[in-house]
Amino acid sequence: MKVGVVQFPGSLDDRDAAWAFDRLGADTELLWHDATDIGDVDAVVLPGGFSYGDYLRCGGIARFARIMEAVAEHAHAGGLVLGICNGFQILTEAGLVSGALVRNESASYVCAPVHLRVENNEIPHLRRATAGQVLRMPIKHGEGRYVADATTIKSMEERGQIVLRYCDADGTNGGNPNGSTDGIAGVCNEAGNVMGLMPHPEHAVDPAVGIRSSDGAILLGSIVDALAGAAR
Repeated sequence: MKVGVVQFPGSLDDRDAAWAFDRLGADTELLWHDATDIGDVDAVVLPGGFSYGDYLRCGGIARFARIMEAVAEHAHAGGLVLGICNGFQILTEAGLVSGALVRNESASYVCAPVHLRVENNEIPHLRRATAGQVLRMPIKHGEGRYVADATTIKSMEERGQIVLRYCDADGTNGGNPNGSTDGIAGVCNEAGNVMGLMPHPEHAVDPAVGIRSSDGAILLGSIVDALAGAAR
């Protein structure tokens, strides 16, 4: 039961993600971006940060890192993949999830705790949650506005690929911090094994840290549960 966390030049939340998974009972391994395989890991995390300094556009260079071919093979074979913030941007650039992440509507960097409503808890990444549950996690991004054309959004909605939405504390629509289309904060691929989200669950595992929320453990713990179940 091993989780691999990819390190790109400019990654800054790689060790945070590894720490969070370690705390939740998984073994973790840091994977260098120039590697040509992911070894024996069971799930792959693309962490937050500013891969390659966000030159070109966020995730646009990291998408061509050598390790991404192995990550794509892992995803296409049904392996679990999670992209957090910059990792989400890399997933969209690599075509592993639909849509794109662009400059926040305010054109400003945002860093704050937000509320998220679970729209689909049937994917492995969210099995510990209940549908409609409101989670609290931090965000920190300048290019976190999720966009996709109306046809794509409709198709994703029908297939349950929109898994998290920004909301108010009571779960009602609102609280959209970056202008994302339909308040979308997290999506998955059609198969449900690849998920990307802008909020940072790895910073909401220990309630004594930061925003004093452990809701991130619901998401990351769901991945640990899925791997443990597969290992039995």
